[in-house]
Order: sequence, then structure tokens, then C-alpha cells
Amino acid sequence: MFNLPNLFTAGNMLCGALSILFMFSGRLDLALFSILIGAVLDFLDGFLARKLGVSGELGKQLDSLADMITFGLAPGLLTLQTIVVSIYLDGPRYGMSFNEFAHFQMNNWIGAVFHGVPNSMDASIKYLPFFGLIIPFFSIFRLAKFNIDLRQSDNFIGLPTPLNTIFFCFFPLLIWVNFGDEAFFSGWTSSLLNPHLIAVFSVLMSLMLISEIPLFSMKFKNFSWHENKVRFIFLALCSLFVVLLGVWAIPLIVLLYLTMSFVFKNINQKK
Repeated sequence: MFNLPNLFTAGNMLCGALSILFMFSGRLDLALFSILIGAVLDFLDGFLARKLGVSGELGKQLDSLADMITFGLAPGLLTLQTIVVSIYLDGPRYGMSFNEFAHFQMNNWIGAVFHGVPNSMDASIKYLPFFGLIIPFFSIFRLAKFNIDLRQSDNFIGLPTPLNTIFFCFFPLLIWVNFGDEAFFSGWTSSLLNPHLIAVFSVLMSLMLISEIPLFSMKFKNFSWHENKVRFIFLALCSLFVVLLGVWAIPLIVLLYLTMSFVFKNINQKK
């Protein structure tokens, strides 16, 4: 039970729990970092299980339970908080840091929704942040489906929850990186942080979780070029995007993943 891969899986779950605690403590930077560490542990637990020959039903179930916290509930709450922050971005920030601003506005929203405290958030947008909870709603179905779908032993059917989480980390990271740049929030780039747009993405990306789209997996059974060329090419391009584009690389990585899956699927079918 307490083998090394399962301990890594448990560490992934703890990272998700810590991320949620950091969010409600006003430390979105640490919340994002915790999710990143969880993603690394999630990759390593499967790799170690295959290398050590200890893969089994228990590890599979533990992995999905941990993923539901780190890549289901945590990104859902993170997106909820991001929508709250994006609603207030056009207003004054009073010289606050990103974390202080996020914590202050989250308290504003909680007061308005749950305690009826009057503030500037009108009824037309007050409940929009709840769209973030669509992510864990569909994630639980995605993870349960993965556990019983024999077609997904080597590849994925539908968007994997870790990649979906990485996509939704883009929005708070974009705010964080540019928080002190007033020109950014008054230019065309600010349109990406429209709360309605983020809510729409929450629905569209969540539907992709349970879709029948065939996608390649990042499971390395070995490091041979012949068996992993798609994965190596993907990782190389991702590294290049991150170096050249920084936080802007995130949506491009998701688009690249979908595109490469489509292209290589068609190539394999022709063979």
C-alpha cells in the first residue's frame, strides 16, 4: 500500500489541498506553485509505478482520488477566484499587491453573495464566479470514466484533467505577471481577462474533459525515440514556447497538444 509511487500520489493530493488553503488565505502565488508541484508528482507516480512494476488497481484508484483534489477541485476554486478578481480589475487597486487585491476582492464577493453585504457587484454578475465549479463537476465524471474505460490504457479519450488545470492557471498567472502594468489592463490584452470569457472557457474546456476526442498520453514506459517521438517533440516545443513566450506559452501548449494529437492520429490511420 505505502510504496513509493503511492506516496507520490498522496503528495499530489496534499499539494491540491494546500493549494486550496493558500487560495483562501490570499496567497494565489503559493496556490499556483502547489498545483505545479502536484502536476510533477502526478507525472512521477505513474512513471515510477511502471518502472518498479508495482502498478495495480489500488494505485489507479488513489491516482484518480488525488487528481480530483489537485486537478478538479483546486482549479475550479482557482477559476472561481480568478473570475472574482477579473470583475474588479477595471477599478482602483489602491497600491495593493496581486495577493492582497485577490484576497480583498474575494472577501468582497463572499460578503455580497453569502451575507448580503452591499457593494459594487450588481446582480447581473454576482453569481458568475460559480461557473468555476463546472470544472470539478465534469472532472469527477472524467476521472471515473478513465478508471473503467479500457481504451485509455495507453492514450486518452477526452482532455486529461492536469492539462485542463494548466490551462486555467494561465489567467491568474497573466494577472500576477502584469499586475503592476496599468497599460496592460487598459489595452487589448485585458479582453482575455473578461469574466464572461473565463466563464465560457470553464464550460467549453469542461465539456472537452468528457468528450470522445482521442489524445496521446504523456506516459513514458521507456525513453526510446521510436516509442516516444510524439512525446519528445511535444516536450521540446513546449520548452521552446516557455523560453520564448513565458506565461503566454500556456494556451499555445494546450492548442499544440490538441493539434499534435489530431495530426498523429491521422498519420497512424493512414499507415
